[in-house]
Amino acid sequence: MEWLNYHHLLYFWTVARTGSVTEAAAELQLAQPTVSGQLRSLEEALGEKLFRRVGRQLVLTDYGQIVYQYADEIFALGRELLGTTKGKSSRRPARFSVGVAEVVPKLIAYRLLEPAIKLAEPFVIICREDKPERLIAELSVHALDLVLSDAPMPSTVSVRGYSHPLGECGVSFFATAALASKLQRGFPSSLDGAPMLLPTTNTNLRRSLDQWFDENQIGPRIVGEFEDSALLKAFGEAGNGVFPAPSAIEKEIIEQYRVKRVGQTNKVKTSFYAISVERKIKHPAVIAISEAAQTDLFIRPTVS
Repeated sequence: MEWLNYHHLLYFWTVARTGSVTEAAAELQLAQPTVSGQLRSLEEALGEKLFRRVGRQLVLTDYGQIVYQYADEIFALGRELLGTTKGKSSRRPARFSVGVAEVVPKLIAYRLLEPAIKLAEPFVIICREDKPERLIAELSVHALDLVLSDAPMPSTVSVRGYSHPLGECGVSFFATAALASKLQRGFPSSLDGAPMLLPTTNTNLRRSLDQWFDENQIGPRIVGEFEDSALLKAFGEAGNGVFPAPSAIEKEIIEQYRVKRVGQTNKVKTSFYAISVERKIKHPAVIAISEAAQTDLFIRPTVS
């Protein structure tokens, strides 16, 4: 039977948490070569690299991220055990680990996850943001309980998982008040030649938008493409161009980014999925997310 060396795991966890061997060695009160040697021993035992060097920094590999999630849970349980035996703690809330695909807007992610926070049996929600394929890999080894994405799990991925549709909505276009006032009349034709901030070409939303532009003979002047939806909106808030977003969070976008709606279309859809290892949803937090999404969040907006 193989055994995990928990001393090695502790040294790895400390390096990952502090960001360097030097700081970890100081915290552990060990020599740096000792910590480095223990890291190599753990990598040899697991058969995978846990860190890669970027300049002078140590950055977790994809596999290292998964190991770190497990280590964090293991040492949290250890702290709970010590506290319980000393009569200093009660049962801690269950942990609910969620992976959020980079393309999912932060406001949508919050609205989707909010019902899980409000359950009578509370959960500690742990969120990780990354590319969908990496998150699905973590889901497959149970490092995550759920992945939120704008697309179902690809059929090409050899992972046992199930995509549960949460809902869909149209797309609204936003801009600063000065720019919106020039473009609201004659929408969507008014977008032809307008400065536009768009998601990158590898996203479902971008592909749908490009098709819609072609069908309506609209040629926007693209001034920026973004993987991070929050950064895209920040550029829009600064007046650099028009930007699209799901109509389901139209009110929140207008309030948070101080912009106006240019127009809205239901010809372009944004869809969202909960990906889990459960064919039939049983996890109470996932049930709460699914029910709230389908009844409260994804409501067809009024087109003006």
